[in-house]
Amino acid sequence: MARLQISIASWDYDRVRPLMDGRVGVEGCEVNYLPMPVEECFHRAYFHSEFDVTEIGMSPFLIACSRGLTDYMALPVFLSRMFRHSAIYVSRDSGIDTPEDLRGKRVGVPEYQMSAALWSRGMLKDDFGIVADDMSWVQGGLEQPGRRDKFPLNLPNGFPIEAAPAQATLSQMLGDGALDAVISARAPSSFLDGSGRVRRLFPDYRQDEAEYYRRTGIFPIMHAVGIRKSLVERHPWLPASLCKAFAGAKAIAEQDLGEVTALKIGLPWVAAEYEHTVRVMGRDFWSYGIEPNRKTLEAMMRYSHEQGLATRRLALEEVFAESTMEDVSV
Repeated sequence: MARLQISIASWDYDRVRPLMDGRVGVEGCEVNYLPMPVEECFHRAYFHSEFDVTEIGMSPFLIACSRGLTDYMALPVFLSRMFRHSAIYVSRDSGIDTPEDLRGKRVGVPEYQMSAALWSRGMLKDDFGIVADDMSWVQGGLEQPGRRDKFPLNLPNGFPIEAAPAQATLSQMLGDGALDAVISARAPSSFLDGSGRVRRLFPDYRQDEAEYYRRTGIFPIMHAVGIRKSLVERHPWLPASLCKAFAGAKAIAEQDLGEVTALKIGLPWVAAEYEHTVRVMGRDFWSYGIEPNRKTLEAMMRYSHEQGLATRRLALEEVFAESTMEDVSV
């Protein structure tokens, strides 16, 4: 019987490389794996639906699901996760010393819809009582002008948001003091240049993020995996087989983190860092599947609706392929 030919696109994470190089296969499939930067992957998936299976930004995907605008459904395979206290950068001259000082300030964001911004706003609201319209928002490219949203915004009339000037970048505006803060998944060059013009709002972000996890049990999800709806209709076995393959690849990557005989990761204390993470977050700290992530997913869906992104509060069953809603025990 002929094997199903599928294309998969994602960044080349350690947790997918066993799939890329063939150490792990997808049952019944011949895979053409296309590694590429996440921005390119998202653009080609959202605007052109080029891939059978693709990494997707979770926040834009929830927006698309709420509006019926996506050719994909999700798999509970979370390729990118990251705490986002570290993603808030402030100008030296902004007068911002605490999260509460953000009220009334001008905050830049590459895309208001992006997952990093959604999680940052959700944390600021839940932990510090700061709601989105307490700040004025400026959208634009972090290092290159002209970045655009993947879907039209669904914010209420009069919401304080504007586009950055045509030739300006958020990094430049932050460094020059034209913005008080920026929320960005990437560090702005005006922070990295060492000039001291820009600093993080949470300088000891690692401790703050660990405490956030201990208190909430939430490990923010940035990216999941999407699969064409039409492909699932023709091959209903495929979502479960893909989840099994991605989980197998992740297991190999996690084993490499703890290897001490000869370090597979080029950091001298990677094994100690791995052990510390396990002590804080448990052995399955980077979990796939619905149930281990239900609290995180439900918080994300709540934030999306509260922040005027998704047009309604979504249910998990609307977002994920039906066959992946339950874990299989063997």
